[in-house]
Amino acid sequence: MSNILSYSFDEYLNMVASFHGSPAPGVLIGGYMIDYAYKNLPEGGDYDIICETAKCLPDAVQLLTPCSIGNRWLKIIDVGRYALIFYNKHSGIGVRVYLDWKLLDKWPQIKGWYLKLTPKKEQDEILLLREIREAGACICRIQEVKVTIESRNKPKSSSISICPSCEEAYRSEDGAICPACQGGILPYSRMEDTQFVSIKCDLSA
Repeated sequence: MSNILSYSFDEYLNMVASFHGSPAPGVLIGGYMIDYAYKNLPEGGDYDIICETAKCLPDAVQLLTPCSIGNRWLKIIDVGRYALIFYNKHSGIGVRVYLDWKLLDKWPQIKGWYLKLTPKKEQDEILLLREIREAGACICRIQEVKVTIESRNKPKSSSISICPSCEEAYRSEDGAICPACQGGILPYSRMEDTQFVSIKCDLSA
């Protein structure tokens, strides 16, 4: 068993439980994947990350790296594969680390969880966490990759407009009205008769 970057397994376990809401196996394994990637990259590089799943793995990235959804250094391309790519944001050269199901025969608890062979209510959490701790990055493989930078970097918005429909601010480049008012994007509608508690603001400060 090895540390996950500068953290012991137990330290990282507590971080995951606090951030994710539970000691999720996917976030724990993701920590070893990130550690494995760093061990195979030049130090001091300027890296962005792509996650190939939206489930669990992005939380490991946000816990252990400077990359987040908010700063847009973390991109999620959800193709359902448990893999991540570290790539130099200037050259596109990097590594891809993925959880390889073919390496799981020695780890029946991880295999049952990952391939959904064991229903969640029948999983032994203690044994599963023990296997993750013992396996570390040994259940992962790594590949050298080159990311096409142009397709990954979205141009920054040049200006902000006020939508004439909802009267909220949005990116001017998205059209004459905001994308939400163009329809079919957001899964909610406004409840005009809802009553909320008002907040008093001291405007004299």
